[in-house]
This record gives sequence, structure tokens and C-alpha cells, in this order.
Amino acid sequence: MLALVVTAPSQAQNKRSRVRESGIEVGILPPGPHNAITDVAGVTVGHRTIIEGTNIRTGVTAVLPHGGNLFQDKVPAGFAVANGFGKFMGSTQIEELGEIESPILLTNTMSVPEAAAAAIDWTIGRPGNEAVRSVNAVVGETNDGTLNDIRARRVSKADALSAIAAAKAGPVAEGNVGAGTGTVAFGWKGGIGTSSRRLPANLGGHTVGVLVQSNYGGVLSVAGVPVGQALGQYMLKDQLHGRGGDGSVIVVIATDAPLSDRNLKRLARRTFLGIARTGSPITNGSGDYAVAFSTSEAVRRTAGRRSAVSAYEEVPNDRVTPLFQAVVEATEEAVLNSMFKAETMESNGARIEALPVERVVQLYRRARR
Repeated sequence: MLALVVTAPSQAQNKRSRVRESGIEVGILPPGPHNAITDVAGVTVGHRTIIEGTNIRTGVTAVLPHGGNLFQDKVPAGFAVANGFGKFMGSTQIEELGEIESPILLTNTMSVPEAAAAAIDWTIGRPGNEAVRSVNAVVGETNDGTLNDIRARRVSKADALSAIAAAKAGPVAEGNVGAGTGTVAFGWKGGIGTSSRRLPANLGGHTVGVLVQSNYGGVLSVAGVPVGQALGQYMLKDQLHGRGGDGSVIVVIATDAPLSDRNLKRLARRTFLGIARTGSPITNGSGDYAVAFSTSEAVRRTAGRRSAVSAYEEVPNDRVTPLFQAVVEATEEAVLNSMFKAETMESNGARIEALPVERVVQLYRRARR
């Protein structure tokens, strides 16, 4: 029996190239140094990857907005839905209060309760939270039931706690890791992907980072090139031969720009333009969710720091358009990174091939010529 449980695998374990390493540039804005959500200072990411036997391929991914006490030092946040066939725990309180007070966890559809229990235990266990009696656990999911025996509910609270404990800055492992271990995108292997964009100083100098869990379909487009059509694998081809475009995608957005929860919600909405650029029509059976938060100290909601009437500095409305462009580009590239880095996987009676990167690059170069 194959049994592999990995916490925070290193990027070096996967030799497949990311999108930019393959010579494909997405958008007009430059990425940050790691081209990852962790380019936003303070943000950390951890994975727990679970591969067991011939039918368990799943895991947990954790995103922490900062390294302090998240409950006492809340970050403003916005939430958006493109199609709501899914579960996103904690979304109503984000909508109501515009803030996040726990780690953001991603996992499979049937393991949301275990992930939430981990977020709650982790939060009430932090020094200073001894009197906490309510925690809004934030958990997103996609269904990895093609490659994973999802009914086994293999993910445990301990696994989710391990993902949180493994969270670190720097490069982020992508592809078949964490919550992306068993996911499928556009008929090829999906997974976890990340990207970032940094605005020039005259546009604020802010960074926007994105992390996705890709598990959806459509007609794959890579930097504007209709790759899915060229490779003969796409939604609605010959009435699909039974192949649908349904699925889900979770997008986590971080920025150091001082934004209100209202403008963070606007930022979250724009991420679906990046999803559309990859070729998704946002199908009826898809759960497409985005959550955005700001790490800026200027807008932090720290317990006891604010007076009865609070005043916040924030980027004004007429300066947010470059941030919108940044999140669209970073989302598109994060999805493509999730597929470029993912490897062929066989499990649960199914075999899902990796995206043929060399053929994709050839199509891209031909289109550019």
C-alpha cells in the first residue's frame, strides 16, 4: 500500500515549469519576487498532502493573513460569489462584518467540518484568546471525488492543524499538493496555484497576491491562446461525449493596499474576470468563491486600539483600477500555474493526465508569431 502524508512539500520536489518559466507571460504588470501570494508581506501558506493506497488523494491548504493573533488583530475582508454551487464556511460573517479572524483553510467538500474544527481549536489556543467564545472559521472547498474517495472523509482535524503549523513565507508549492492534491481542471490535472503582481510606485507600489484551488472546466485558454480547442479537449465538444464543465474554484486574494472591506469585495469580484480569461463560463454546477483581505496596518481591526469612532486611511475609489488589473492578471496566472505544475495522477479508478506543457508552449509561440 502506498501511504504518503506530506506537510509543506518543497517546490523542488516538482520539476515541472511554471507558466513564466515556460516563456509565457500573462498580463502587463510585473510579478513579485516569488510570484506568489506570499509576496504580500506577512502572508504565509502551508499544505498537508494526503496520498494513501489506490483511492485517497486529498489534503488541506492554509493561508494565514499575518503571523500574529488573527482573532485579536483582525484583517478587513471582502467576499464574492460567481456561482454558488458549493460551500464556503464563514462567508456570512465576512459579508456582515467585513473582516477575517481565523486562518483561511481549503480542503475537499466532505471535510469542511474537520477543517473548521481545526481553525477553531487553533484560534482559541492562541495566548490572549482564553475568553473567546465565538470563532468565525473560514473554510472553502472543491470536490475532489474523481481522484479521491471523498466519502472516506480522510482529512482529520489534525491534518488541518498540520497545514496551519506548516504555513511559511517564501515560495509556495503548487500542483498536486494540499487541497489541490486530487483536483481536476479543464479535463487535465488541476491543483494549487499562486501568482502576484506589484504596482509601480506612481500607482501606489502595492502588491496583490492570489492563491487558487482549481477544480473547474470550460474551454482552456492560455494567455489568450485557445489551447483547449487546439488540443481537442474542451467543454461542449461533440456534446462533450459526456464531459461537463462543472466543478469549482476557490480564490484567496491578499494585498498590502489599505482597502476598506467594501473595496476588498470589489477586488474579490474582479478575480472572476481572471477565471473567465482561462476559459470558464462559470457553469451551473460550479462553486466559484473569492475572498480578499488587506494586511495593511492602516486598516487593521485590532482589539482595543480603536476609539468609539474609528477613522481609517484607505485607497480612494479613483485609485483602485490598477489593483483590479493586478488581481485579474494574478488570478489567471495562478490557475495556469496550478495546471502547469500538476502531474498526472491515477487513483480511485480514474487517470487524469497532466497538461501537456510542451505542446501548450508550442501553441503559444505559434500564436505569438
